[in-house]
Amino acid sequence: MINPLTGKNFEPSWRIAEFLPEALEFYGGVEARIGRQVWHPLPVMRLAGSDQEWQKIVSKLAVPDVAPWVRGEVAARDGWVGAVDVRGGGWIHAGDFLTGSCEFFKNLGCYQVGDVSRLEASDRVIWCDGAAGLLAGHLGPHRCAKGEILTVRATGWDETCIRIGAGGWLVPQGGEIFRVGSTYEWNELDGLPTEKGRVRVEEIVRRLGGDGFEIIAHHAGVRPILRRSQPLIGPLRGGGWMFNALGSKGSLYAPGMAGRLARWLVDGVEPEPEVDFRKFSVQSDLNESG
Repeated sequence: MINPLTGKNFEPSWRIAEFLPEALEFYGGVEARIGRQVWHPLPVMRLAGSDQEWQKIVSKLAVPDVAPWVRGEVAARDGWVGAVDVRGGGWIHAGDFLTGSCEFFKNLGCYQVGDVSRLEASDRVIWCDGAAGLLAGHLGPHRCAKGEILTVRATGWDETCIRIGAGGWLVPQGGEIFRVGSTYEWNELDGLPTEKGRVRVEEIVRRLGGDGFEIIAHHAGVRPILRRSQPLIGPLRGGGWMFNALGSKGSLYAPGMAGRLARWLVDGVEPEPEVDFRKFSVQSDLNESG
């Protein structure tokens, strides 16, 4: 899911005005090459469950970096204090993206597994190992968080927008199928679905969707976070390169970050300091020594 205005404070995702156009251009190019749709644009209905939350949202509507993303207030559903319509939202069908990409590269004859031990010794290896790499502790202190989601089937529910509220989200997938989440767990980072997580997400389902749904899948995963869900790229001290820390917003940030890493590797054009892993690792060393 991509949602331009996030969190309790109703603020723009970090640098979304730059990264969203890069992402949409990339996904459009992928769709043209693999012959299937992967980006599914949908407006976002942000719902407020209390007067305090609603007043916070209303107070932000005229803020310069918030206003461009808001179409305006809309009628709130029963049980909600208020709602706004947010533009620029949607979701990526990750399965179709990955399957289509693999088929594309296989047809080019360049999708194969080589000698991994030889690759590990190369300075051109890029480590995109997500939460597993962070949990191994090779990149410094992490802030990974486990999340659980449900896929449900429900008849008659509105499929025209993403709904966000009650600490969760509900994303229509088409054909009466919805994805709903998500939980946050910072201690048990095992990636396994739990009863506790299912109960919590079911509460979100009922609040955002209603009753009368069927659970058809329950998934868990670990968000790869090094700092505030902001991505990092750069060379590693022992050789190779890292591409990680995308947090819960990989669909938004991965295309733009991949482009930055490619320009760094091929043309020697270094990215902005705030996404340079070398800066983060130096600061981590200072924090540990201090």
